[in-house]
Amino acid sequence: MNLPGPLAWLVDEAGTSPNPDRFLAELGNRLLAEGLPLAGGALTLAVPHPIIARRTWLWRAETGAVIEALGFAGGPPNQAGRDWLAGLGPVQEDTIGPGLGSPALGSPAPDSPVLGWAGTRPFGPAETDRLRQAARFAAAPLDALAARAALVALLEAYLGRRSAARVQAGALRRGAGETIRAALLCADLRDFTALSEATEPTAMIAALDAWFDRIAGGVHAFGGEVLKFIGDGVLAIFPVTGAPAEACEAALRAVVAARAGMAHLDAVRQAQGLPPLPFGAALHLGEILWGNIGAADRLDFTAIGPAVNLVSRLEGLCRPLGRSVLISGAVAAETATPLVPLGQHALRGIAAPCTVFTLPDA
Repeated sequence: MNLPGPLAWLVDEAGTSPNPDRFLAELGNRLLAEGLPLAGGALTLAVPHPIIARRTWLWRAETGAVIEALGFAGGPPNQAGRDWLAGLGPVQEDTIGPGLGSPALGSPAPDSPVLGWAGTRPFGPAETDRLRQAARFAAAPLDALAARAALVALLEAYLGRRSAARVQAGALRRGAGETIRAALLCADLRDFTALSEATEPTAMIAALDAWFDRIAGGVHAFGGEVLKFIGDGVLAIFPVTGAPAEACEAALRAVVAARAGMAHLDAVRQAQGLPPLPFGAALHLGEILWGNIGAADRLDFTAIGPAVNLVSRLEGLCRPLGRSVLISGAVAAETATPLVPLGQHALRGIAAPCTVFTLPDA
């Protein structure tokens, strides 16, 4: 079959595109090379995610750049793509599905991919036909891309971005892992058992979600990754990719941000006649084994090692010392943030005493 260049690419190669942004840019460039007057393009895919409903990639023909926009649950579908295209020129948009919405062949599902183009001038009838033909041929590779995007979204939602990337790269074998250096953050709520016994389950879940939003929000805002939620607790890492001080400072900023968020939440809860949600958090710097651990048919991508044990024990010292944040000497040695020394303390199960610091207002 002698197909035009873009259609031949869609049939033979597009399904192996590494990601949707590369697919959109490559298809746009090939259509440009065929003489179509494109100013830009947009591709929207639905994704299974607790917050994000769809992802849209926006391509500008003039620069070749692709940026991404997120659409959240409850928002208008495909709005980011439509707004982008409308700002560039006349628009041709197709929902990818059976017959591209032809009544004879059935309508595409509401979450079908949407592929749109903006022209440097209005598209003529022949050009519109060529774009619609490209959209038809794009159905199969976009189906594969949408499946991969859905898998990425699910893995990132449950594992975190870095861990998900490792699993996708093939780190699936039990015992497979790597030793990395990281700043560790361990935090949990105080008096959670008593609070849960006195609170209805739905209200308790809402309180936990509010707590996790603030601690995980602080972690993610400063480049860290939540490895796991354990009951009311959180274990997060800030991998050392440059100077150790950078990871330590990021972890400290995350804790400060979480404390500010929890202070605001406690004020809201107090206005509602609800008790505050006190918490403790600890920071440590050390080496961890990061990888697959578990049973033969049920794995967890997590971190283990003496550093994980130490930060967990250090967090348990928050209550006896009456502090909301404790910081190990390993972190204190790498940061210029003013800290208050609390001396050396024995930690259960840890051979050597730990030099402990705290924040001035903690």
